[in-house]
Amino acid sequence: MSGSPSLPVRIVDIDDAADDRVDDFRDLNSVDRRPDLPVLPGGRVGKGLVIAEGVLVARRMVASRFAPHAFLGVDRRLGELSDTLIPTDDPAAVPFFRADADVMAQIVGFHLNRGVLGVARRPAELTVAQAVDGASVLAVLEGVNDHENIGSIFRNAAGLGVDAVLFGAGCADPLYRRCVRVSMGHALLVPFAKLPQWPAELDLLAERGFTTVSLTPDPGVPLLAEAVADAARVAFLVGAEGPGLTAAAMRSSHVRARIPMSRGTDSLNVATAAAIAFYELARR
Repeated sequence: MSGSPSLPVRIVDIDDAADDRVDDFRDLNSVDRRPDLPVLPGGRVGKGLVIAEGVLVARRMVASRFAPHAFLGVDRRLGELSDTLIPTDDPAAVPFFRADADVMAQIVGFHLNRGVLGVARRPAELTVAQAVDGASVLAVLEGVNDHENIGSIFRNAAGLGVDAVLFGAGCADPLYRRCVRVSMGHALLVPFAKLPQWPAELDLLAERGFTTVSLTPDPGVPLLAEAVADAARVAFLVGAEGPGLTAAAMRSSHVRARIPMSRGTDSLNVATAAAIAFYELARR
């Protein structure tokens, strides 16, 4: 990736899986000990870390606001990252913990085919105002609790010109490791924020000139292309698989719209539906 940001790293060889210097990478599949669990006051407490898995996602973490404080990987992946991670003797540089595949598997809890992990602490969450500043196309999610769907939506958003993703009620953590992986690291690059007062905070988008469009399979509403034909700034609302958007969310939006379907199919996967909506604006 010519021209991408680079980061100095110091190489630290790890031959003992019990080495406490790699604790931030430990037990990635554990229900209770995963390091990417958020810090929750009064409840289950995680480390609140963000995990980048694989060469491409590690590069995107370096380019993001999620500043990595360590890497763990095999020597081959370090070589593949030579344009991004620059070895140095500086003791203050970010460590790259180099291990063989067996030791790495013991640390993370499974054999990691991608061979490299980056880890960062979660920075302060963006406010809605920060996330949508200068934006013209938004994705707004309600009840989307599947991490793979969220990851796919971020990847689609990045590729189809969506400026930010906003989360309403009932959505899963966009910084969960699987979400970051499925997004190909775009969950670290596309701005996102939470709308805690849902759906009342949709009014904030209207005040900023956004036409809020609820996607629904209802055959009685306008087609998507018609609904956004004259809109300068658009926020697409999508809901969970099955139930879709709540009635309250749709009442709070300016317009409802549908994607034309055939062969008796009444709906699409939420990430696919979102991608079609994004493309409808991108092609203009």
